[in-house]
Amino acid sequence: MQYLMKVLVIEDNPRLAERIKSLLQKYYLIEVASSGDEAISIAASQTTDVILLDLGLPDMNGLEVCQKIRELGVIAPILILTGVDDILSRVSLLNAGADDYMTKPFDADELKARINALERRRNRSPPQDDLTIRDLILSPAKRTVTRNGVNVNLRRKEFDILEYLLKNKGRVLSRQMIINHAWISTSTAWTGSVDVHIKQLRDKIDRPFLVPIIKTTYGVGYSVELSTEVN
Repeated sequence: MQYLMKVLVIEDNPRLAERIKSLLQKYYLIEVASSGDEAISIAASQTTDVILLDLGLPDMNGLEVCQKIRELGVIAPILILTGVDDILSRVSLLNAGADDYMTKPFDADELKARINALERRRNRSPPQDDLTIRDLILSPAKRTVTRNGVNVNLRRKEFDILEYLLKNKGRVLSRQMIINHAWISTSTAWTGSVDVHIKQLRDKIDRPFLVPIIKTTYGVGYSVELSTEVN
């Protein structure tokens, strides 16, 4: 028997929830939650493969729901569905634990493709070898980062970007290359988010220590370098 992925749709608009369900139920098992509390209860008590989360819920905002689901230890990818599209909103949601972001109205085929991409990414086996540069050690298996023996707490996207930079040590990666790796959607709308996440990374792994490792190549992109001349 073919396994059907389970998708939790968190949407308080009954008509939209029914539309999403009708679009997806041929391919996935669909469960609908119409409030934040209901969604958190389902996420905590049932196994879910992918979560679709609307931001405009009646009892709490989607950002809070996303945070609470992650605090419960739920690892299912979260795809945000919203009518709001700006860099600050995207960054806040990604920092809260969301994995991707779609604006309404959306295309049914793209939604299905995004869901499948999220599930494929979750099922990839992470490399076990630690990645190092200078006194920084990143463990993909444990998803931990230390520098000079100090634990550095990174959000999910910060970790993914740093891991990608370390895997390509000494190579300049364009913003689009980073987008293609760390985001499901390859839209140029994420470009500003890359810059924000790089700044956050620098605040955590460079500025507290004597020698920075993240280099900007202006007009091109970012890299981690062994040289001491880092911008």
